[in-house]
Amino acid sequence: MVDRPGDEERKRAGGYGEGGVGPSLSAADVAREAEEFGPGVAREAILALAGPDPILQVRGLRAGYGDMEILHGIDLAIGRGKSLCLVGPNGAGKSTVLHSIFGFTKIRGGEILALGRDVTHLTSSAKLKDAKIAYILQDNSIFPDMTVEENLLMGGYLLANRVQAREAAERVFARYDRLARRRRERAGVLSGGERRLLEISRALIMDPQVLLVDEPSIGLEPRMIDMVFEILADLRDVHGKTIVMVEQNARRGLEFADIGYVMVAGRVALAAPGSDLLNDPQVGRLFLGG
Repeated sequence: MVDRPGDEERKRAGGYGEGGVGPSLSAADVAREAEEFGPGVAREAILALAGPDPILQVRGLRAGYGDMEILHGIDLAIGRGKSLCLVGPNGAGKSTVLHSIFGFTKIRGGEILALGRDVTHLTSSAKLKDAKIAYILQDNSIFPDMTVEENLLMGGYLLANRVQAREAAERVFARYDRLARRRRERAGVLSGGERRLLEISRALIMDPQVLLVDEPSIGLEPRMIDMVFEILADLRDVHGKTIVMVEQNARRGLEFADIGYVMVAGRVALAAPGSDLLNDPQVGRLFLGG
């Protein structure tokens, strides 16, 4: 269903996806040159970018898997109804940030605040139900032998009763006619873009305020990527959802994001509006193919 924790730090050694590094730069070259960005970003600068009263904050987070520490004092902040995209070389710890926020890693230090409360050590279920944080997995997280409707109802497993889950599913079907038309069909027959829509929709059943989105474009053809980003933009701009994203298509992710972070070796090396990072020559050369 989900990549094993740490897989993001080991895969895609040959490049950075669409908008990625050119053939003259190996993954090792990118990682080495990215270290030249500098020692990191001050917490005050992170908070200034987020604006007043951020809905999600990460302060000095140290985390990893087992005995391996991957994040070395991460700070992160994002306001309500805003989006943040994490980019950086392979092995930088981008997906580990999402894993840590949602409770998939071993927290060694620091804290995570959501909706004004400390949620650092809550279980993933408690973060979804009580802290209103949902994690949208990478591809292949649907149940292919269940119907589209049954997959949606699985998203409401923490609700008080089945009636509430069905009511939430009907709200999703009312919003996304593309799924409503296929509600009785097996999820395994959906196209890649429809599966991604189902994954996003299933996360909405619990009405989260923060969406952690891991590689939304991976494995999709261009027109389906457009559809997914349109859906995410609607959730942010119309429905006020806050989105923290890791996206292998760095250019597309930064075009979408209000704020972008460049991560290097488990730290935030650069933080700026997404449009500013798109126009940064070094970011462009290393991650945007220009």
